[in-house]
Amino acid sequence: MSKKDLFDDSTMTFGEHLEVLRVHLWKAIVGLVIGSIVAFYFSRDVIIAIQTPINAAMHDVFVVKPVDTAEKSQWEAIRDWFEKIFSRSKTGGVEIAPMAKPPDPNMFIEIDALEIARNLHERAPETFALPPEDAEPAIVVVHFEDTPFGKWLTGMQNSSMIPRTDTPDEAFMIYLKVSLILGVIISSPWIFYQLWLFIGAGLYSHERKYVYTYLPLSIGLFLGGVAFCFFGVIPFVLKFLFEFNTWLGLRPEIKMANWITFALMVSLMFGVSFQLPLVMLFLERISLVSSKLYREKRRHAILVIAFLSMVLTPSDPVSMMMMMIPLCVLYEFGILLCGRQTPNKSPFEAAPA
Repeated sequence: MSKKDLFDDSTMTFGEHLEVLRVHLWKAIVGLVIGSIVAFYFSRDVIIAIQTPINAAMHDVFVVKPVDTAEKSQWEAIRDWFEKIFSRSKTGGVEIAPMAKPPDPNMFIEIDALEIARNLHERAPETFALPPEDAEPAIVVVHFEDTPFGKWLTGMQNSSMIPRTDTPDEAFMIYLKVSLILGVIISSPWIFYQLWLFIGAGLYSHERKYVYTYLPLSIGLFLGGVAFCFFGVIPFVLKFLFEFNTWLGLRPEIKMANWITFALMVSLMFGVSFQLPLVMLFLERISLVSSKLYREKRRHAILVIAFLSMVLTPSDPVSMMMMMIPLCVLYEFGILLCGRQTPNKSPFEAAPA
């Protein structure tokens, strides 16, 4: 007795399936073009927002460096960061008024008036009297913030922090690249909908149930990983890496194209890695791995997570740890998902008649 094929009851030929696929793909491409055109009008704001972490890190490390914390090690900075986070949590999330911002050491000079008086006396003794021998030093602080020189110096500092472009057309190509990426994001619901209209028609009802249940969770995990990376990991990692430049007496020249590629790739790696619970659930549902094995091999899993975190992140240990710790938490979440229901069958089996 021959087995019944999935498409035995289909009234469409293979060529008709290809025609339907072509129609859905064209509709998806039209949606992508419309989304890219819409994104073209506000890509400038997005590019400026993308520059925020790199500009802030450059400014904090290379411009405003408080004198009393200039010799802090990186581990002391990490400790201070955790103390700030924990002190805020103890206050119930209430933002504590920050301390007064330390003065920019580049915006003032300290002058000893006593030394000036003595030098003036040496050059013109008939005009300037000699200060008393027992006179104490008189330190005078001269600020430049509101002077033309101070404004010029501030402008020079700020311009040196801005990412660079090498060729005349690089800025325009960056704008087109960001517009295309934003277009994909804006039109992604429409693109997924068109693909789902084609794929969903060939799935059983219980298979579509898996998609309806876990697709929103997958999107949420991906967006959560991207947001965690861009707002939590990248600013901290940039400051950590720039500290090595100051330690070696170097100053980085950041290219805008390289920075956008770096930010997008690292954020993408975090978004993809946050799919770990769903990968675990998929392997458990098709009976390749059991939830019991996940629990028994937890130590091995942590070793694999550490290796993947090293490969998927930049070369610094900070970003590796900031990926590894959430993935260990998500691994436990994956065990909980796998333990919710004992798999009776593979989701790819046909539904009972």
